[in-house]
Amino acid sequence: MGYPSKGQRWVSWGETIPQAAGEGVVRRVLAYTDGLMCVENQFEAGAVGALHSHPHTQITYVLRGRFSFTIDGETRVVQAGDTLLKEDGVVHGCTCLEAGALLDIFTPMREDFIQGGARGGEAHLE
Repeated sequence: MGYPSKGQRWVSWGETIPQAAGEGVVRRVLAYTDGLMCVENQFEAGAVGALHSHPHTQITYVLRGRFSFTIDGETRVVQAGDTLLKEDGVVHGCTCLEAGALLDIFTPMREDFIQGGARGGEAHLE
């Protein structure tokens, strides 16, 4: 079990490393290249992704559960099937209202997820 290799064509979920990414949040790095990265984040109810920003554009797809997301000062409740866009530099964060999972796509890829893992308090939303 380990991180997928950059450019790895087939990535088996069960062979990826679950990383603690904040209290009640588990991250799994899936397929990625230099320009794109796919990451799954599982949240327990009540888990928080602190407000923050980063130099990556991020699209989040809600796989299951309900979340209160704040993006650039606007807060909305989202649920399974909803998609959120967070362009680079935009402040965003969330609170999990009902246990669930998010699929994040980053461009470019997140080097820090591979080299340093989670940073305290930022959960999946880094």
